[in-house]
Amino acid sequence: MSFEPLHLPPDGLDAPPLVIVVGQGTVVIDAPEPVPQDGHFLGLLHGRPAWAIDDPSAPGDHLMMLWSAVDELTWTLAGRAVQLVEWARTHRFCGRCGTPTEPAGGERAMRCPACSLLAFPRLAPAVITLVTRDDGCALLARGRSFGMPMYSCLAGFVEPGETLEQAVHREVAEEVGIRLRSVQYWGSQPWPFPHSLMVGFTASYESGELVLDESEIVDANWYRPDDLPNIPPGMSIARRLIDDWLARSV
Repeated sequence: MSFEPLHLPPDGLDAPPLVIVVGQGTVVIDAPEPVPQDGHFLGLLHGRPAWAIDDPSAPGDHLMMLWSAVDELTWTLAGRAVQLVEWARTHRFCGRCGTPTEPAGGERAMRCPACSLLAFPRLAPAVITLVTRDDGCALLARGRSFGMPMYSCLAGFVEPGETLEQAVHREVAEEVGIRLRSVQYWGSQPWPFPHSLMVGFTASYESGELVLDESEIVDANWYRPDDLPNIPPGMSIARRLIDDWLARSV
């Protein structure tokens, strides 16, 4: 299984295109659609040219629901399509002077023909951290925005001027009031809801009592490996952080 990300299609391709249609919150993979002139070329999936097209009226499945229906590589490609279509939808006009934008040509960007401002695809980096304690417990929290009673790792967006590690310390202190030590990078995951990059960390508890920011956190507690609440599904880096901790706790 292979995917080669490309900005422009190479010459001489004769494989049938893979077309991903992005509607309003829905995705259709391998749709029997012609590729329009304003389609977004994604790259080559197993040698097939992959395109994303914008069709707000297209019915389909929400990207979340596609997780168990396709392989992980195809799901990630669908996420790439969603992010690029959303970026094009929200950058049709220059953010500086309001002039309609146009494709930059040699790179994936929208260019303003009046003031030459370039708008590249937007990514919002966020840190997500699994905090553990010396007694073998891990800190899990239920966010106020969660659609179901689910407990996950603490997360938040990186602010201008911060390092990723500084964002970890700040977010954890703001949300649950504790201090950390041994903050370690763990891994990352593109998260196309709608345009985040999740950067995963592990950290050790240092001091403090749990004091919740009730505007964001409904509940938080320390949990043993054999007594976990409802946790996120396997598609998320949060679940992978938790599964890795569980494997090391055996």
